[in-house]
Amino acid sequence: MQCRICDSNASHRTYTVKEMMMGQLEEHEYFQCSQCHCLQITTIPANLSDHYPSNYYSYVAPNSKGGAKQSLIRLRDQYAATGKNMMGKALQLLSPNAKLTTLRPLNLNENTRMLDVGCGAGLLLHSLRELGFKNLLGLDPFNQDLIQYPNGLRIEKRDLFSEKGQWDVIMFHHSFEHLPEQQATLKKAFELLAPNGTVLLRVPTVTSYAWQHYGINWVQLDAPRHLFLHSVESIKVLAEQCGFTLDKAIYDSNAFQFWGSEQYEQGIMLRDERSWAENPEKSIFTAAQIKEFEKRAQELNSLNQGDQAAFYLRKP
Repeated sequence: MQCRICDSNASHRTYTVKEMMMGQLEEHEYFQCSQCHCLQITTIPANLSDHYPSNYYSYVAPNSKGGAKQSLIRLRDQYAATGKNMMGKALQLLSPNAKLTTLRPLNLNENTRMLDVGCGAGLLLHSLRELGFKNLLGLDPFNQDLIQYPNGLRIEKRDLFSEKGQWDVIMFHHSFEHLPEQQATLKKAFELLAPNGTVLLRVPTVTSYAWQHYGINWVQLDAPRHLFLHSVESIKVLAEQCGFTLDKAIYDSNAFQFWGSEQYEQGIMLRDERSWAENPEKSIFTAAQIKEFEKRAQELNSLNQGDQAAFYLRKP
């Protein structure tokens, strides 16, 4: 087996992983490159689109209704994305929006041109549009159709390779690991970026406690949808191949790595009625345990050992 990232033909360790999100229990083989440590599926399924049913989590539409609650959410989101608005800071502490927080190092303004690839229903972009950001576009080839929101945001049903515009930021929020063509995708992003532009990759990472501890029961392995589970080393290799400089990496994992993986160890699928995601009242965990998992996640992030990270790739 040849690593698709660094081309190593060395002996690589293999793993048999079951599909556990939907409960299909199909087995898929993965191997971890002994050179760059990227964990990757051995054979990409021909029917990959079948593993994204209509109830897949990223298709959930944002709440477009007004009212006091939405006003508070906008205050929270403004602080999360920009670090501005002190009332929003308090709301962020109470109910954090971790996805928007990863945008803060980008020093955004309302005219920043932002493209979100594999964004599903476009929740993040919708939040930014509500905050006054003007130049936004979402792409997702797995969507059922074009989405046109009342606030002007468009989510188009197509992939990155059909895009021709120029962008300051191109984002892959937990979508890049789903894409078969890793180098070609990043090279296309490089082509579309303005000078000094940034690609933001938020992905699960095997450079983590969760992968080392839970192995094939690690919830973010998510066979077969996650084709590549990168290490810090493999991200560096990929960035260099495509002309980028890895500017920084910020770990942003949460309690999911613990409760999801421990459910899998006990044979509880993510969509099971006993899953914390579906029915906390029937879960094997208490709210206090989930809170402790969240605390442990933040500790791992501070040690660069969380199970997901935001990688900022800079175009010279």
